[in-house]
Amino acid sequence: MTGLLKKPLKLALIQLAAGSDKSVNLSRTRSKVLEASKAGASLIVLPECFNSPYGCQYFPSYAETLLPSPPSESQSPTFHALSSWATESQTYILGGSIPEYVSDTKMYHNTSLLFSPEGNLIATHRKVHLFDIDIPGKITFRESDVLSPGNKLTLVDIPPYGKIAVAICYDIRFPELATIAARNGCFLLLYPGAFNLTTGALHWALQARARAMDNQVYVALCSPARDMGATYNAWGHSMVVDPNAKVLVEAGEDEETVYADLNETTIEETRKGIPLYAQRRFDVYPDISKGNIRYHD
Repeated sequence: MTGLLKKPLKLALIQLAAGSDKSVNLSRTRSKVLEASKAGASLIVLPECFNSPYGCQYFPSYAETLLPSPPSESQSPTFHALSSWATESQTYILGGSIPEYVSDTKMYHNTSLLFSPEGNLIATHRKVHLFDIDIPGKITFRESDVLSPGNKLTLVDIPPYGKIAVAICYDIRFPELATIAARNGCFLLLYPGAFNLTTGALHWALQARARAMDNQVYVALCSPARDMGATYNAWGHSMVVDPNAKVLVEAGEDEETVYADLNETTIEETRKGIPLYAQRRFDVYPDISKGNIRYHD
């Protein structure tokens, strides 16, 4: 598979901390988005829960209604803000994630929204794998106490560049999503995510590099900035990894925007040197990208 990335792309990851005031969070995010666009970014990624604090105790009070789409501004000020920023900056913007409430089902979701430079919503991803962990003496967290999972993979074309995949945080631990996306022609896997100080130290960079290495595609992880005064302490270290598992750029712990230039040559050279796509043995094991895959809710 060649020609996945049809035009060089400058990617921006905006690592910022969200406080308790949603309107302030949105205002600060807008300024960061405009800074990134002026720096030449064509695709701008925001962190998981960029408009609110992260935590089960916060999801219901900060949740917005997205359906039917488009929602009114009172139902989802963040939807309209993202649309406006995309138009104003003339960039693709991935609104990392926001808490979503669906009135028909009475369910809450952790939801990512991708907007085009025309301000149109072109993809929605609800976190498929919920963050339920219990590491004795370290951290216990159960998103499923409040949230419900999404039920589809999210692959989307962003002209004139090519196809990307969107997933959220804990989704990265399930390599099937990445493998399916890569075998369906994605050049980039995007994961807004809020790993904590325990799992971040253990697995943040490892997961990013593993998904890139296994699939020979670009991988980007965008975290909130670390705020030790918050109830949940994010790892930070937003990063972009190339198809050869090289870390191209990595943020620190504080608020920061990092950039990476993506090109097709790196994908092609990586796959030519280590030709995994011609060496798989589907006579020995199944091709999971050909299975019963859900791309729609």
